[in-house]
Amino acid sequence: MKLLIDMNLSPQWVSVLENAGWESVHWSFIGRPDASDKEILDYATSHGYVIFTHDLDFGAILAATNAEYPSVIQVRTQDVTTDHLSHFVVSALKQFKKHLDEGALITIDEKKFRARILPLRA
Repeated sequence: MKLLIDMNLSPQWVSVLENAGWESVHWSFIGRPDASDKEILDYATSHGYVIFTHDLDFGAILAATNAEYPSVIQVRTQDVTTDHLSHFVVSALKQFKKHLDEGALITIDEKKFRARILPLRA
């Protein structure tokens, strides 16, 4: 599984995720900082990435388009620093690896993880 870290998260996530065993890249290394969510989704889909983001718009786009890919991990907390969230994120990645490989929207907060299989149904 390869992770594409969105602009709204720190590039520090690359080393955290790679140290936990996942190939990772921050969007700033491959795309324009002002790229649209659609551009990021298209890139992730065509290059086999799971998107890791703090942006809830990706879930809305997946729902509106009935997309089956790419998988998206969204964090729903105010504190998105690696110090605060790395344990939660690594734990969720391990728990939902199969879902992410097959197409899922994973939501992470400090209290729980939630997985929704793609395409999203009402």
